Amino acid sequence: METIGRDLREMQRTPLAPEHVTAIRRAGQEQSYPAGTFLSRPGEPIDRFVYVEEGEIEVADAFTGERLVPSTLGPTQFMAEIGFLHGGRWSMAMRTAAPTRVVEVPRAAMLALMARVPEMSDIIITVLAARRRRQLEGRDASLVLIGEEADRNIRRIASFASRNRVPYLSHPLGSAEAQAVATSCAISADLPAAIFGRDNVVADPTPQNVARMLGMNLDFVDDEEIDLLIVGAGPAGVAAAVYAGSEGLRALVVDESAIGGQAGTSSRIENYMGFPTGISGADLVWRGEVQAMKFGTRFAVPIRVERLDRLPDSCWCATFDNGQRVRTAAVVVATGVQYRRLPIDRLAEFEGAGIYYAATENEARFCRDGEVVVVGGGNSAGQAAMFLSRIAARVRLLVRGDTLATSMSSYLSSRLEADPAISIEYGAEVAAVHGDAQLAGVTIRRPEGEERTDACALFIMVGAAPNTGWLTDVVGLDEKGFVRTGACVGKDSTYATSAAGIYAVGDVRAGSVKRVASSVGEGSVVISRVWDYVNTGR
Repeated sequence: METIGRDLREMQRTPLAPEHVTAIRRAGQEQSYPAGTFLSRPGEPIDRFVYVEEGEIEVADAFTGERLVPSTLGPTQFMAEIGFLHGGRWSMAMRTAAPTRVVEVPRAAMLALMARVPEMSDIIITVLAARRRRQLEGRDASLVLIGEEADRNIRRIASFASRNRVPYLSHPLGSAEAQAVATSCAISADLPAAIFGRDNVVADPTPQNVARMLGMNLDFVDDEEIDLLIVGAGPAGVAAAVYAGSEGLRALVVDESAIGGQAGTSSRIENYMGFPTGISGADLVWRGEVQAMKFGTRFAVPIRVERLDRLPDSCWCATFDNGQRVRTAAVVVATGVQYRRLPIDRLAEFEGAGIYYAATENEARFCRDGEVVVVGGGNSAGQAAMFLSRIAARVRLLVRGDTLATSMSSYLSSRLEADPAISIEYGAEVAAVHGDAQLAGVTIRRPEGEERTDACALFIMVGAAPNTGWLTDVVGLDEKGFVRTGACVGKDSTYATSAAGIYAVGDVRAGSVKRVASSVGEGSVVISRVWDYVNTGR
């Protein structure tokens, strides 16, 4: 299956061409550092690109100070992380292991240089993606969570980090690993905590505060003006971000939870053109995010748009849940849909503690060798069941109807039927959930009666409620809450809404085809109309 970096060897010795090095030397300044100098620490802004001329740079453990990984950076290599593209913060501590001479290029100047020299940009971005992949697969994360198994807030941070490709380590309360980290930070190993490097203990552990520490949650000053606000970072929103950036629009993408949207929770997509061995939804959208950042598009999570107001000059003012605002000429709504909550007592009590709306590695950790229940008859439910069957002892797929033919791709339903670890149960639904602090079982209802069974996890992937509550008084919605566009609101553009300057793409749009490929197509195509609107008068 395709992944975010082709090969880990790409992070080791991928030299820039001589002409690239010459350009870097012209744009930067030479600096020399003695051995033992920290060039970056977790949480510091990634404000420069560092090319190594002589010497050696190593990754240091942010808590112990010891060398963390065996490989180091030497002459002809460069020091940077993927957060360099969007103005994020360092996730690793880097220091000189010997007297070292480098060329440092300010971030803005380096991004401008990369834009002018695409061949150099390709090498740098490929290496940065491979480095992030190595972090995700290894044990060299500076974000450490203690007590995920006991604290819902810490579990929310783990889910946020996992879905946003942020490397992290998780240690149980009282464990030797937790004790070692807590001792280095002078905190208790018996209390839940989120720590980003030894000097950054999150006082109020929430995804928002962790995102701010990582540089993923931007500050907007004085009602910043942009060309385009894209609300929603699923396939449609990220595709729009790529094309907006490539067309020179000043674009900002915001999402209230994670880059990837609902597609980001799909463990394997096999019918997307160009990926014959399949690709996870998270990896697919990750590639698009990196591509959009290369063109200058910015991303901010987790941020929710609370309202849109029309301004006298025909622009729009977006107010976010943190009280900040931006002025934008146009808006692309790509908020997609969310799975419906089942009308079951105690459901909210177990959300994040055995009840999940995504099936990724993060949730699967709690299902090893257990029995899990998946509710739903669509492709997302089928992909989740297939993924979980490799980890859980048994997967029960509950389908309210009597067939999968009308809601699931044929290739997927055939695989489900052939998998001995999966049982498909038609005419079945969940009637009740049971447990104390953690889900322990469910009651399954069928026409012939009810059955109570043990279950370590329940995955709910049923229904499609559009995320449009914030648009009720702004654009026309249909009876189900989807955004009406095109001819039915008197517009000649398929994606134009009833409000001038606001467009809708992807699953949130009434009448759209609920597939990843069509969402990518709509997000790509809409930018031509947005460009005309922004640049030829409103």
